[in-house]
Amino acid sequence: MVKLNKIYTRTGDDGTTGLGTGARIPKHATRIEAYGTVDETNATVGLARLHTRDPALGDIDAMLGRIQNDLFDLGADLCTPDSGGDPGFEPLRISGEQVARLEREIDRLNADLTPLKSFVLPGGTELSGALHMCRTVSRRAERHMVKLAGEPGETLSEHALSYINRLSDLLFVIGRYCNDKGARDVLWVPGANR
Repeated sequence: MVKLNKIYTRTGDDGTTGLGTGARIPKHATRIEAYGTVDETNATVGLARLHTRDPALGDIDAMLGRIQNDLFDLGADLCTPDSGGDPGFEPLRISGEQVARLEREIDRLNADLTPLKSFVLPGGTELSGALHMCRTVSRRAERHMVKLAGEPGETLSEHALSYINRLSDLLFVIGRYCNDKGARDVLWVPGANR
């Protein structure tokens, strides 16, 4: 259980931060970039939810709320690297079921969309534009996670990369769905302004 009585601790004033294992690492470390960008993704989803207050979007709002909670799970997962030893507690890990839920939501929403014949320019409605911002930030989180996984001695949990990859796909589909089920999508026209 998280308990935050004091917001500042001064322990990070030296440029380090603590992991879930208690180890301290530099704030510029790839692992911190990864879960920091996951946190940034969560913040953008929170901003997108400002546009889902309409009761007609209740299902989308609930979906985005689940994603926000999952993103905290993913941050906790990344904050507690598997060092092979017993950390003294069971680390929170992204599960295969969380990935499968995203896939079901992608399939359900995508079934109502017209297949694309071009790339979509971010925008259309305010909500869709906000969701495209969420998507691009989640892709950046994914790039940091892939970089982390490629560093010597670093590992990611089994489903972490699958989750963040599926999340950006779902955010794209929700963005289209919230663009009047794709009718308000603005399509890329290659070379249109030459």
